[in-house]
Amino acid sequence: MSDRALRLLRRDSRLAELAAFPFNFDLDRADHGEEVRLASGGPLEPIAGDDTGGTYFVCADGSVLYADSEGAAGIIGDSVDAALEVLIGLPGWHDLLGLSPADGEERILAAVAETEEEMREYFGIDAERAELRAALGLSGRTPVELVGMLHTALLRTEPDFLLLNAEEGGAYRLLDPHPRPPLWETVLEPGRADLALLRDGTAWAEVAADPARRALALRAAQFDRRDTDLPLLRHLLRHEAAMTDELRLAAVLVGLYGLAEDLPLLYEVRERTYDTWCGLGSMPEPGADGAELRKWARGLDESLFGADPTDEPPVTWRGLAREQGLDELARVAQIRELDEIDLRLYRKAPEPFDVHELHSLVYEFEALGDTFQALRAQRLYVSRLSTASERASALLALSRLERQAGQLPAAIRTLARLRDTLLRSGDRTVEHWRGTQLGGFVVEEHQEVARAASADPALAEGVREVSEAAAEILAELSEAARRGISEPPVPPAR
Repeated sequence: MSDRALRLLRRDSRLAELAAFPFNFDLDRADHGEEVRLASGGPLEPIAGDDTGGTYFVCADGSVLYADSEGAAGIIGDSVDAALEVLIGLPGWHDLLGLSPADGEERILAAVAETEEEMREYFGIDAERAELRAALGLSGRTPVELVGMLHTALLRTEPDFLLLNAEEGGAYRLLDPHPRPPLWETVLEPGRADLALLRDGTAWAEVAADPARRALALRAAQFDRRDTDLPLLRHLLRHEAAMTDELRLAAVLVGLYGLAEDLPLLYEVRERTYDTWCGLGSMPEPGADGAELRKWARGLDESLFGADPTDEPPVTWRGLAREQGLDELARVAQIRELDEIDLRLYRKAPEPFDVHELHSLVYEFEALGDTFQALRAQRLYVSRLSTASERASALLALSRLERQAGQLPAAIRTLARLRDTLLRSGDRTVEHWRGTQLGGFVVEEHQEVARAASADPALAEGVREVSEAAAEILAELSEAARRGISEPPVPPAR
């Protein structure tokens, strides 16, 4: 990591002027105009900008992230020195973002020459480039080398350097058009390696003992099926204890061989817990033959699994990414999915929309500890619900998330919406809420918000409102609903 060139620019006004024009790296334009942050939470230091409204940021590891004014961003160098090499060596770099080393020297040189000739019609770049390179101690890399550097840097943008609008949470687009491997391919790669080890007869104990490795090995076997895999599939199935999609997958993969001799093992797995019994409840009963077993397995395979990884719902790969500790990879996929849903709703797209996708994303963001994005998804989710019963549960969850995020005024407002939904909506789906567990949860959330907000004198009126509402609701609950409340009421603020 090196920022020697940046230090020189900051000390020498002549060099700073050259960097600003004609190379459009202006130390006086470091204000991006809107507050931004990295999804990964790392620090960002704005160091310069250009005349189009774009900004150059330095990240924690020294990498330089460029964000334009149109909502796109990307890494352009692994240090300030490297970024300046690109900016000075390829002054028309914005027009070269689609190039890669695969394009070959001839095409790269032709594109660079065309871009620079257009620039020379208006101002000089050659003498200025030579002077600035020499003063900053930068190498005179060829355009082909610089395009290779830029291409390598751009591909590092995700997952660690995804830029967000800090207020709204939406992600910037990628700066470049280069293809990236799909999430499933990246997630599945270690599973394929482990499956190869299992097929070689090695690492059986290590893979089977690690739930995350076992899950990926089973997924790899799902998409690369071989007649010789039955022994290793039996081995992995024996180690699946909890009811997961992977346990059901292991049972299906074993069942597809259609051997009645595997029924005792399948029964043993099914009977381990109530959840496994429910999850495998449709399995053929004792006395069934191999044909019945194969029929059962084929039915589940066709409805739930299959042999094409692109047919798996994205939530599968995001979950597996989190299980492997690839949190930033999962976060990027989740944010991109939420952005797409948000855009579809904003545009009122005619395609069918499953509101439960948002509910799933809330859970997924909470699994990453990302309350900010979970809140964003939950607010969208609330806005799409039609019945009072659904809205009440969703508003209760929204208040909890706002409270956990420290957004206490918002939580107080959400509780007012919740009371309106329960008490004044006229919707029959909530007419019995006072006698259910929901009533107890409503009182508890009011109490939690009142406690959290009581330390802020500016929220005294809101605390009083929430506390009084909690007491009123508590008085109306059934005895059964009251018994589930764990904490005493908070006295109204005076």
